[in-house]
Order: sequence, then structure tokens, then C-alpha cells
Amino acid sequence: MPEVRAEMVANVWKVIVGQGDDVTDGDTLVILESMKMEIPVLAEDDGVVSQLKVAEGDVVQEGDLIAVIE
Repeated sequence: MPEVRAEMVANVWKVIVGQGDDVTDGDTLVILESMKMEIPVLAEDDGVVSQLKVAEGDVVQEGDLIAVIE
């Protein structure tokens, strides 16, 4: 079960996918905002989003779980 984790402290600016959505390698899952920059968080495998752990407006810390793809 590939886990997608935050690589930095950031705000969740936009959530692109929902739980149950099919994704392919390279699809944007969420867009983070840090220091006025938008950082897309990408799927690293094909699969289905089984868990989505963030919502727009959340603040994530480095290493926080964003999503699980099965």
C-alpha cells in the first residue's frame, strides 16, 4: 500500500482527488502552498485512493500522511 506523505510544512491549498478515485502514476493528488509557491503532490503508483487524510485548509508537517493508494 503506497503512502503519499508531505515533503515539507505547508498548507493544503487544493484537493484534486477524492477517496475512491482511480489515479495513475504522475496524477496530481493535492496542491500544497508554502511561502507563496504551489507544490503539486503526485501519485507515485497506479491505483485507487483508499484513504485521503487531508482537506483544503489543513496544515501538514513534513512526513504527514496525505493519502494511501491501493
